[in-house]
Amino acid sequence: MIGSGRNTMTVFVTLLLGLLLVIAGVALQWPRWAWPVLAAVLVTAAVAVNRLVSRDRDGFPPHLGMEPDLPIPPAPRQEIRVSGVALPSAVADYDFLFSATVRWSLLDSPDGAALINPSGLAVDAVLHRAREITASQPPSRSALVQHRLAGALATMRPDSSERLLAMALEVSLCLPDPDLERLAKLSTVRKERDVWEHERNHERNKRDYLGDDVLKDTGSAVVWWLSRNEDRIEETVDRIGVLARLTAAANNDEVAPEFRHLVTPPSVPVPPQQDFDEESPLGPETAQERHGEPPEAGPAHRMDDVFAWFGFGPRDPDLALFAEHLVQVAEAHGKTEAAAEIKYRFDGNMPEDPTEAPPSE
Repeated sequence: MIGSGRNTMTVFVTLLLGLLLVIAGVALQWPRWAWPVLAAVLVTAAVAVNRLVSRDRDGFPPHLGMEPDLPIPPAPRQEIRVSGVALPSAVADYDFLFSATVRWSLLDSPDGAALINPSGLAVDAVLHRAREITASQPPSRSALVQHRLAGALATMRPDSSERLLAMALEVSLCLPDPDLERLAKLSTVRKERDVWEHERNHERNKRDYLGDDVLKDTGSAVVWWLSRNEDRIEETVDRIGVLARLTAAANNDEVAPEFRHLVTPPSVPVPPQQDFDEESPLGPETAQERHGEPPEAGPAHRMDDVFAWFGFGPRDPDLALFAEHLVQVAEAHGKTEAAAEIKYRFDGNMPEDPTEAPPSE
């Protein structure tokens, strides 16, 4: 205790003792000669208290109160750096590369416990915790998995032997560049395949819709067309024949009988202004033609249609040569009757009726 504190304590004890003695003297009505004795007692008590306080101060070494407090030195850091450790991912043959600073703290070991390598146990404990997380993660999400590992390994936890606590700092997780390129290619292929699958399914749905619903029959096709052209009723009626043919083609069938009169047969192009007279090698007009009636579809008429379709007129000088080539083609394919009919038409022995068949052999 310093000097000012010691004097304060002496004065306080002396005053307190003197106050008690004055109260006792007044209460007991001491005689006058007792008060000088009381003063002497107070002085003696003050000196005794001062000595007692001084003795307590001398009991402490003088250097304890003189030196300043020093900071406690930090404990030495126990850590090790690991780099490029392969950890499995959710996809086979695609491993993460793990790097981190492993830090540990030893626990109290029981009596007779074996000596340990703290760094080995700490690294093994951290890698075991990291492997449990990475094994279920996709390799394409290495950045996300790195942040998850940094949070999971940021706390001290005991190892399997419970001899130390371990954690990891400065965690880094990545994938080798060749694996990243392969994953990018696989991702592109999967995206293109998904697009192709969607397009194919869309096309299949359209075919099913058209084949099984719209073009199921002519009536369905007409209703479908009318639903898309509500204000074009007359045009829809004009298209019934086309829709009937389209429905028949979609179902590999013939046009329904009730719609055949609406289907226009394909016309054979005929050169304009063709005059068939009695002198023509194609034969004279029949009685039905002169009366405006359609001719019968006999062999002669079919042959005339063929010549007209090829663009030969009745007086064409190349008609006979063309007929000769037709005879050769017919004979080459074994069509002897057709070849005989053509020869009969152009050998100068034509009957008066062009529809008359050639004599049978």
